[in-house]
Amino acid sequence: MADHVLIEKSAGVLTLTLNRPEKKNALTREMYRALGTAIDGAEHDKDVRCVLIQANGDMFTAGNDISDFAKVNAGDGGASQAREGGNPLLTALGRAKTPLVAAVNGRAVGVGVTLLLHCDLVFVAEDALLTTPFVNLALVPEAASSMLLPARIGHARAFSMFVLGEAVDGPTAAAWGIANAAVPPAELRARARAAADAVAARPPASVALTKALMRDPVGIAARMDEEGAHFAAQLKSPEAREAFAAFAEKRAPDFSKVA
Repeated sequence: MADHVLIEKSAGVLTLTLNRPEKKNALTREMYRALGTAIDGAEHDKDVRCVLIQANGDMFTAGNDISDFAKVNAGDGGASQAREGGNPLLTALGRAKTPLVAAVNGRAVGVGVTLLLHCDLVFVAEDALLTTPFVNLALVPEAASSMLLPARIGHARAFSMFVLGEAVDGPTAAAWGIANAAVPPAELRARARAAADAVAARPPASVALTKALMRDPVGIAARMDEEGAHFAAQLKSPEAREAFAAFAEKRAPDFSKVA
């Protein structure tokens, strides 16, 4: 599992690389924990002034492993207990004090998009595709994205992404303000690393204070708690059971008869 998140530190930048390309970098509980621990730890490491998040393979992340959701819905005690324990990555993002930079290649799904709302600089490949299909899976948004995404791009655009599952390409993500820039795929990592290096070269106390002044960690934590309660309830709902079954069977879900 340790190899599913690669961690490297150099020149003031802590680089976290998703490394499960054979599964489209779908995130497991262990990966969430590794990422959350690294982000939390950066605050207490004087040699880290910026965190860079990127991914190996042709996809940033497929989001949460759907099989994990299906186990919770089916009443798997271990899986349910793990989900109820909260998501260590989301809580770490919500309270992060170290600047975060993201480099998004290929598709980013679900949490692969919502985590970007906690990043201070985001660079996407021109061929990137961002989707937040929470409602398609009979779930609700997480990571305080129900508050952060509308604030970033407006209610109508956010609603279309959440409820209709509409995809946003790289150039549109940059135009809407989800990302700083859309760049050619071959230049993505270099551009994001250059940005991380530039942040790391700035006076750290000034940077940390500026980020803190721009964030509302109390409000973010409160929204995460509210979302989490609804998410947990929906995860065990008949709607979710139909959505997960349809996903596994590669068919369109039918919610017309779901009680």
